[in-house]
Amino acid sequence: MSKKYTKTDVILIGAGIMSATLGSLLKELVPDWNIRVFERLGSAGEESSNVWNNAGTGHAALCELNYTKEKSDGSIDLTKAIKVNEQFQVSKQFWSYLVKNNRISNPNEFIMPLPHMSFVQGEKNVDFLRKRFNAMVANPLFRDMEFTDDPSQLEEWIPLIMKERTMTEPIAATKMDAGTDVNFGSLTRKMFDHLEKENLEVNYKHSVEDIKRSEDGSWEVRVRDLANDKIEYHTSNFVFIGGGGGSLHLLQKTGIPESKHIGGFPVSGLFMVCNNPEVIAEHRAKVYGKAKVGAPPMSVPHLDTRFIDGKESLLFGPFAGFSPKFLKTGSLLDLITSVQKDNLTTMVAAGVKNASLTKYLIEQVIQSKEQRLEELRTFIPTAKAEDWDLVTAGQRVQVIKDTDGGGKGTLQFGTEVVSAADGSIAALLGASPGASTAVSVMLELMERCFPEQMDEWAPKIKEMIPSYGKELVENPELIREIHSTTERVLGLTEEPEESPVHM
Repeated sequence: MSKKYTKTDVILIGAGIMSATLGSLLKELVPDWNIRVFERLGSAGEESSNVWNNAGTGHAALCELNYTKEKSDGSIDLTKAIKVNEQFQVSKQFWSYLVKNNRISNPNEFIMPLPHMSFVQGEKNVDFLRKRFNAMVANPLFRDMEFTDDPSQLEEWIPLIMKERTMTEPIAATKMDAGTDVNFGSLTRKMFDHLEKENLEVNYKHSVEDIKRSEDGSWEVRVRDLANDKIEYHTSNFVFIGGGGGSLHLLQKTGIPESKHIGGFPVSGLFMVCNNPEVIAEHRAKVYGKAKVGAPPMSVPHLDTRFIDGKESLLFGPFAGFSPKFLKTGSLLDLITSVQKDNLTTMVAAGVKNASLTKYLIEQVIQSKEQRLEELRTFIPTAKAEDWDLVTAGQRVQVIKDTDGGGKGTLQFGTEVVSAADGSIAALLGASPGASTAVSVMLELMERCFPEQMDEWAPKIKEMIPSYGKELVENPELIREIHSTTERVLGLTEEPEESPVHM
């Protein structure tokens, strides 16, 4: 029986924030392109983008201490902080464009204003935070940051954290009122709701099983319709693999040279969730601490106000967990089946290099609730066991690859775009701060995969994202204009717009 092929201009695998973003960009730029999405779950934004599986921090480097390293000469390196902040500004500009042009509505259902704070304890950490503050406040991106080591001021900023605290060592905090809490699941669904009205076809309960190159250079995608247990065959000249932790296996199936010598290491997260409304009401901020010595960057403890299902919640974590699954809804064989001939030595080298990470994960997995409660009490001295429940968050797969700087089997923290040399297929791997930087990451992907069209598309991209092609850090006036517009359009401030920007 011959195969029946359905031809599509673009195939997007996975209905998360990345595919929603790429689909939305392409529909604005080339509305007549035919785009199909395949998602193995029953609705959009239910895996890595889900509100319970994603920390919801609009990552803008306002509070994440691991984005600002102290160099050997004692100075603070702001390189990553500047990059992440500018990427989040790009995301906010695109979301503002979507709201202003009625692509999506009710932005308060996916983004809310919330102070972002860094909180440290101990003389050495206070000195670091002060140096970090002095370096950041001199930069136009972070000029509104505040610092205090005054306990009375801290009681105003973070009353729950200061309540009944025994002051045995110096403490300090920084605060940026321009921070946000983002429900990426809600945003993803809003974007897909609009895209489906624009004839983008989303196929739920459809699992991509294989991807291979056809003789004519296009890509053949074999898809299983899970609801009807039927196999479908689709072809396209461009495929984006945005399936979260599931992307690595599909990338390996493509056989492209760029997929070789790449592995993945799964890490799951656990959060303590407050069930006491009185405690929840005492805190309203995202407060990030400093990771323990030897702990990986994704383990930075934070106490977060979240806006979930129309009400405020309070989460503390993350505590690391371990599962060999690459997706929360994945298979226990995911890790084993990802090891292949070409990445075996890469994976082994990573195992040897990251013995301390393995030890950390084991210690985290076997922690009792009381031990987790003790960590919580470094933030909330009055925390009671009965007020907190443990919730399993999303599964993340950290990229492992060979690098010039790190050598064989280097564990990567962040997102990674892997694309074929001809730009016909691309995959997104990795984790935080992925969702927050989705628009920048997808623009980078488009520059790689559609280089011939980018000049033609540039005017429209600049209409949607006024800072496109510019570095905000070098344009303080543009920062103010963009901030004024995005804050107003997204409902993050009541202040009138002073310097309008066409969006």
